[in-house]
Amino acid sequence: MDGGRNCPIPGAFLMQHRFLPVSKQDLLERGIEQLDFVFVSGDGYVDHASFASALLGRLLESHGYSVGIIAQPDWNNAESFTVLGRPRLAFLVSAGAMDSMVSNYTANNKPRSEDVYAHGGVAGHRPDRALITYCTKIRQAYKGVQILIGGIEASLRRTSHYDYWSNTVRRSILLDSKADLLMYGMGEHSILEIADLLNQGIPARQIRGVRGTVWYTSKKEELPAHTEAKMTKIGENLCVPGELALMLPSYGDISPNTAEAKNLFARSYLVQEENTDALNGHVLIEPADSRFIVQEKAALPLSTKEFDAIYELPFTRRWHPMYDSPAENGKCGIPALSEVQFSLVSSRGCFGACSFCAITFHQGRRIQSRSHESLLREAARMTEDPDFKGYIHDVGGPTANFRADACPNQEKRGACAHRDCMGTDPCPNVRVDHSEYIELLRKLRALPKVKKVFIRSGIRFDYLVMDKDKTFLRELCEHHISGQLKVAPEHVNDNVLRLMRKSTHAVYEKFAAEYAEMNRKLGKKQYLVPYYICAHPGAGLKEAIDVALYLKKTGFVPDQVQDFYPTPGSLSTCMYWTGLNPHKENADGSLEKVYVARGAHERRLQRALLQFNRRENAGLVREALRQAGRMDLAKILLR
Repeated sequence: MDGGRNCPIPGAFLMQHRFLPVSKQDLLERGIEQLDFVFVSGDGYVDHASFASALLGRLLESHGYSVGIIAQPDWNNAESFTVLGRPRLAFLVSAGAMDSMVSNYTANNKPRSEDVYAHGGVAGHRPDRALITYCTKIRQAYKGVQILIGGIEASLRRTSHYDYWSNTVRRSILLDSKADLLMYGMGEHSILEIADLLNQGIPARQIRGVRGTVWYTSKKEELPAHTEAKMTKIGENLCVPGELALMLPSYGDISPNTAEAKNLFARSYLVQEENTDALNGHVLIEPADSRFIVQEKAALPLSTKEFDAIYELPFTRRWHPMYDSPAENGKCGIPALSEVQFSLVSSRGCFGACSFCAITFHQGRRIQSRSHESLLREAARMTEDPDFKGYIHDVGGPTANFRADACPNQEKRGACAHRDCMGTDPCPNVRVDHSEYIELLRKLRALPKVKKVFIRSGIRFDYLVMDKDKTFLRELCEHHISGQLKVAPEHVNDNVLRLMRKSTHAVYEKFAAEYAEMNRKLGKKQYLVPYYICAHPGAGLKEAIDVALYLKKTGFVPDQVQDFYPTPGSLSTCMYWTGLNPHKENADGSLEKVYVARGAHERRLQRALLQFNRRENAGLVREALRQAGRMDLAKILLR
């Protein structure tokens, strides 16, 4: 979309629907005296299903509730939170599509120069620790108003968590924000149930038992089941059979920077990870100071019918007109829209469960998919957009080629708590089948006005290698990429890959060979662009040298290398903080120790090794080789 123009959109394309209210003038024009909900978001307002404020706002609207949006308010002024008045039921507060600290700072803790979710992409419109800041200002503006928090920042900080930016363990953000209730995961089911309870007059602080929520209490007798047993044993059963609740170690026990506390932190993380599934997970309880944080079971996955209905709500698929005028940098609009405007979300969830990815904690391992019919209807509407040039940019989700649960058992019993589906040792029960996805892509390619359908969200290449039928690989190369395919082997050292829960390096090499051979058969010159992470837990200078030598051998040196970023909610972050792998116990019962590269300088050394051909990196490469005792490689890497 051309971000530099004021574009009147034909009424037929907008389907005669307006944006959700953002001002008192909007309320006046619609005859709304008081909104039911006011949604405060750290993102600019884009009326598209890929933006939570729009999706949840439209969903509530479809169920008869009125919703207004306050997008990226001035957090220094409580008055900016009053532009839509006091809501009848509650404020809904989200930091936006990203954790605010991740949005504001790079992996090396440097301020970011832009924010694609802000007007013109200008950085600085989202506060650090946005949920805490927003809730504080709302409390200043309206005493006693009810506040519900959700989104990725709330979801991944719902219990005690390691915070990279302060280098401390922080308690649940529900306590620090002083909100009344927290929603975690994808919130469609929980937000509707909560809305109905609030509408019945039940205070948010008294809501209990709603899946996908976290609440707190200072009264032990209010816990799911009361017991006089000690509350320090990890995973202790506090409830009668059939209504199991597990006790986590307390915030006070896991927060100190000591070996004992880090051991408890790692073991607590494991219990939490093993209870993320809606079918086999349990209620979790974490003592924090004088209170108890209670995490209800995860929300049930959306059915295909529900998924379809939500994504076919009457979105305008545009940023709000208030962004049509230039921002401080002279640019218009919300840049993030360009990434999704002509893309189709076909699925949610990922059973790949990479260690450094928080999808396991947020969306879960179960796959939820939309129907072909719904996707075709959305694509057909997309082709009527005056800015559509014939190219669908993506058809996917967290992993594009996952369109169904990993195995039939997941549909009945949920994802296994103690077994990975993929990784270096894939489960033999994984169902490998691309046929349904191939059929969908063929239907989309056949639509009038569609010239090409790209796949830009991640392709899980190890899953593709497991497929003995190479039809999808052929059609991928023939129809769905243009010149290059981006993939994520992440590393070449198998021990690091094990800790990442990625496939072995041999699997990547097999895929690379199959990809090259398929393109040869098709007569196409198309290339792989692999992504690598440096300084992931388990990776030292020796392991970085392994990557450098492989890159030298293959003749590919990446333009960009991702520094490992310890974001809340991931297994890798747990390993970074603790130096332990919670998934592997030694014979003596202790946890496997994991090497962790700490400090900016070692990270720079590892990154320089992966980009050894850059002249400005020569000094760092020599230093890294000297530290590793491998100066014999200087002539190989630096010539």
